[in-house]
Amino acid sequence: MEPLPKEELHDIEPIEKADQVLNDYWTRENITVKHKVGNRAYYSPTLDMICLPLFEQFNDSSEYYSTAFHESMHSTMKEDRCNRAEDRKGKIVAFGSQEYSKEELTAEIGSATILNIIGIETANSFKSSAAYIQNWLSVLRNDVKFVVSASSKAEKAVKYIMGEQFTEA
Repeated sequence: MEPLPKEELHDIEPIEKADQVLNDYWTRENITVKHKVGNRAYYSPTLDMICLPLFEQFNDSSEYYSTAFHESMHSTMKEDRCNRAEDRKGKIVAFGSQEYSKEELTAEIGSATILNIIGIETANSFKSSAAYIQNWLSVLRNDVKFVVSASSKAEKAVKYIMGEQFTEA
């Protein structure tokens, strides 16, 4: 996403239920969230911080929430949350690596799931998520086991973000 000139900021409406899920999670987990003009969204594990572009920089609110939930999904990798960091120990996690790709799949599947659960998924957000997931699947050579693994991890993280207890089977 490219940053927009100030005069091109969009007048979009927040969605109360999505804000409530995000704010409840961020508050409960004491995650720092910074909004700033820019075209980068990311989660910093070392700072336990989510950085997002301004809400008004997005074309519509579902784009913002999709991005905010995606980065929130990444924050669940921490040891004291869903502990996906343990899976990555001793492995190369460079951009494009299998480990990086698996984490991106997990985050995007989870984000799309939350949008669907709270009823704010749109045709555009679904299309964007599907394209993003397909891109990472191609890196993983369409290996089905990675989809199953990422989906399972995403389910656990979605429940964690939504405040549901998750018990290992």
